[in-house]
Amino acid sequence: MKTLRLRPGKERSLQRRHPWIFESAIAKGSGDSGETVRVESHEGQFLAWAAFSPASRIRARVWSFDEAQRIDAPFFIAACARSISARTRFDVQSDGVRLVHGESDGLPGLIVDRYGDTLVAQFTSAGTERWKAVIADALLQATGLTRLYERSDASVRALEGLEPATGWLRGGPVAGGEAPPVELTIHEHQWQLTLNIAEGHKTGFYLDQRDSRKRFADYARRLGFQRVLNCFCYTGGFSVAALAGMRAAEAEGGAPGGQVVSIDSSGPALERARAHVALNGFDVNRASFMDADVNASLRQFLKEGQRFDAIVLDPPKFAPTAAHADRAARAYKDINRLALQLLTPGGVLFTFSCSGGISADLFHKIVASAGADAGVDGYILERLGGAPDHPMTLEFPEGEYLKGLVVMRKG
Repeated sequence: MKTLRLRPGKERSLQRRHPWIFESAIAKGSGDSGETVRVESHEGQFLAWAAFSPASRIRARVWSFDEAQRIDAPFFIAACARSISARTRFDVQSDGVRLVHGESDGLPGLIVDRYGDTLVAQFTSAGTERWKAVIADALLQATGLTRLYERSDASVRALEGLEPATGWLRGGPVAGGEAPPVELTIHEHQWQLTLNIAEGHKTGFYLDQRDSRKRFADYARRLGFQRVLNCFCYTGGFSVAALAGMRAAEAEGGAPGGQVVSIDSSGPALERARAHVALNGFDVNRASFMDADVNASLRQFLKEGQRFDAIVLDPPKFAPTAAHADRAARAYKDINRLALQLLTPGGVLFTFSCSGGISADLFHKIVASAGADAGVDGYILERLGGAPDHPMTLEFPEGEYLKGLVVMRKG
């Protein structure tokens, strides 16, 4: 067994059971890509078993802090079963579920989502890549399913020195047979949503926003939104939620009508968003879709004097790491400033950051600064995060990548 010896004082984070070991913390030792190594303090005390990654700044990721633990096939079978079992205790109102959430579930670099009877997995670390076949079998054993699609095409694989990999790992087409479908439909709360596991973002869909979409529908029902703007709408999850809330408000005696405007720069995503409106039985005439740049559209709306009762800002990852935080902060501030100006008094902004390099505290400061520049003050009604099947743990706060604020503009 190869050993990593840490520099003096660098054992403290591991003693707090944080799973990352950075290159700068290592005094000596090496290993092959994904190989399990023994990690010791400068004095030779055992600290952890970890997967070595020769290409990454995160030079090793911890599998276990138990010296007696063997990192073998039974280890991964037990870890996958434990993670999947935990989901039965979470409140997940969907058959689209995150089953394994990387470090938070003790499997660094592994993401597994279930869409109905199909699993989709991302192997984004050298360690999970090395154990891919074992993990794939363990996932099917734990779920009783037969189909597993790989979406290991995230950019972070390059940081691990790994090439992209996609396609059926298990349950794919046999010789002369028909390929399983990659177009799937899931149920979320009271809605139906479709996705393509081969081409969609992430593993095909943004499951982490499931509960925030439901909260948005609740606000639309309670406050009777009439004009809603959904920016970076992707396939229209928040647009469907807005229409559902409007319909519920009408059923309770609220004002009829209402419009939802959805903006994205992807034509195919907008087509799917439009289809979702019809799929859920909403009036397609109450939804419009713009294939456009969000910033330019917000500025144009201001020039035209348009106003909205509610706006959703759910942009892509502006800051993948803390090194990008300054540039990302400017981008977040600009769109939030424009959105706050476009809100009617009493209007509601759902604003998000999915950037790991932007902390919740920094995001709050960015939105506050945007309000100051816009000359707008607001009440923070709620703080939002990822759905419970995307957990943050006590020992790995970096798991809190998705941050959201619900802001009501003061009248």
